[in-house]
Amino acid sequence: MSTLLTPDLCIIGAGSGGLSLAAGASQMGAETVLIERGKMGGDCLNTGCVPSKALLAAAHAAETVRNAERFGIKATPQIDFAAVQRHVQSIITAIAPNDSVERFEGLGVQVIQAEARFEGPREILAGGQRIRARRFVVATGSRAAVPPIPGLADVPYFTNETIFENAELPEHLLVIGGGPIGIEMAQAHRLLGARVTVLEIAGILPRDDPELVELLRTRLQKDGLRLREGIAIDRIKKNGGKICVVLREKDGGEEKIEGSHLLVAAGRKANVDCLGLEEAGIAYSPKGISVNAQLRTTNRRVYAIGDIAGGPQFTHVASYHAGIAIRNLLFRLPAKAETANVPWVTYTAPELAHVGMSEAEAKAAKGTVRVLRWPFAENDRAQAERLTEGLVKVTTDKKGRILGADILGPRAGELIQPWVLAIANGLKIGAVASAIAPYPTLGEASKRAAGSYYVPALFGERTRKIVRFLARFG
Repeated sequence: MSTLLTPDLCIIGAGSGGLSLAAGASQMGAETVLIERGKMGGDCLNTGCVPSKALLAAAHAAETVRNAERFGIKATPQIDFAAVQRHVQSIITAIAPNDSVERFEGLGVQVIQAEARFEGPREILAGGQRIRARRFVVATGSRAAVPPIPGLADVPYFTNETIFENAELPEHLLVIGGGPIGIEMAQAHRLLGARVTVLEIAGILPRDDPELVELLRTRLQKDGLRLREGIAIDRIKKNGGKICVVLREKDGGEEKIEGSHLLVAAGRKANVDCLGLEEAGIAYSPKGISVNAQLRTTNRRVYAIGDIAGGPQFTHVASYHAGIAIRNLLFRLPAKAETANVPWVTYTAPELAHVGMSEAEAKAAKGTVRVLRWPFAENDRAQAERLTEGLVKVTTDKKGRILGADILGPRAGELIQPWVLAIANGLKIGAVASAIAPYPTLGEASKRAAGSYYVPALFGERTRKIVRFLARFG
């Protein structure tokens, strides 16, 4: 016989969104049940953001040593790839207590480690217990999508869920997919000593600014990455001990590319399976659960947050959704999720960051826009650290209101944050231009980009005439 629980709130999924919601709701006095069938922390902690950034940190450290001669220091990195992967796992281990069952039980959350399934519009069965909550939240996230390429199932391959378990440096890593995950992992393995070929059906990083992507493309190729864009994969097969990807050429011919290992990074798939969503009257598709602006599903008792709710698939969006859900669920406030200006970062070297409208979107929406640029080659701190690749690029309307910002450069993920604040608060470019930036900092590049908005007026002939006129009076 199953026991019956009747909490205020039942959350399915202990990834970033579910954990944020559970911690907040419980500490605010809501009786909360959290269900997770896999590892606490979800994709972000175990197979996504945390391990990928740890691997990238090792790769960038190796490249720093490799390039130390620029500073008059001679060194050669000795890379122990198995030790690098132990470093990655140690970072997961260090962070895991923050997401653990013990911590959340200490916060008053009842954690059930089992698969959850809706048995009706207001009841879930999980681990032999029935949960009839006042409200439910589905936060089951997404997983790596596997494209239907003939022969793929017959060869060994990695996804982001398995690549961090590999203790052997690939001799030649083939990467299918040129999005952020594919490009980050491609550069990381290349800088750690592997040969890498990226296979992308369109162009790499299609959501980012084309001008900055082109600069990054040049850097990746300089690193030794082989980028094959605009290709069509016909099939994949084994060839002895190698993995062979067969490309279909426009003239009907074939090209074969062989590698020792294969990483599939071809997008994400929402985890909507095995939840019994039909039994609960919840509309969904392979892309996720249908929600309104308040993140409520077609079942008025059920909400969905994070990747499962469609929209931008980022950890920070899931955490943001958790805050929206708390306002709706606990305080009955009509809070709506606004994700038009969600920032994102690709953690390559140099980093690529974005917030707001792209240049093309701004032109389509506003017609006349101003595009401001400031290269890191004109930034003294970047020169001192020999990190001069890239630039700050900002788009404003004709009245100076900031519409979007893109940065390719060192620590771009940190440098984008003032622009996030500016766009979120509807600020004009003068707010950034008039701020005092400490010298020498990389952040000065943003101030200089903002200040360039005023250059045509400040140094134009009208200003010259005013200065000459006023000079007559002593």
